[in-house]
Amino acid sequence: MTLQLGNVCFDCDQPEAVATFWSEALGLAIDDGASPGFCSISATPRGSGPNWFFAQVPEGKTSKNRVHVDLVADDASAEVQRLVGLGATVIATKDEWGHSWTVLADVEGNEFCVSKG
Repeated sequence: MTLQLGNVCFDCDQPEAVATFWSEALGLAIDDGASPGFCSISATPRGSGPNWFFAQVPEGKTSKNRVHVDLVADDASAEVQRLVGLGATVIATKDEWGHSWTVLADVEGNEFCVSKG
């Protein structure tokens, strides 16, 4: 049996706001049927990548993510600026282990990274 990544899941206070940020960041539409408690973004075309799920939970984020997404772009600097324009916050710029990347947080503080692809 072979495993593959099916979904990236975010616990949220406001799933619609977090889904809107990621929809704009990824250039993918929020699926029909979104509600204040749950939103999703499906990989297009189907099977081309993970789906993105955003579910409302009662507790807030309290510490650093133990797992996060790493995104790559041909022009990482331009992407970081675009994401900041969408509401992301730059947390840090790193240059370690022969790689450099920018750590950001989405509109609810979930960390993710952007590096040159």
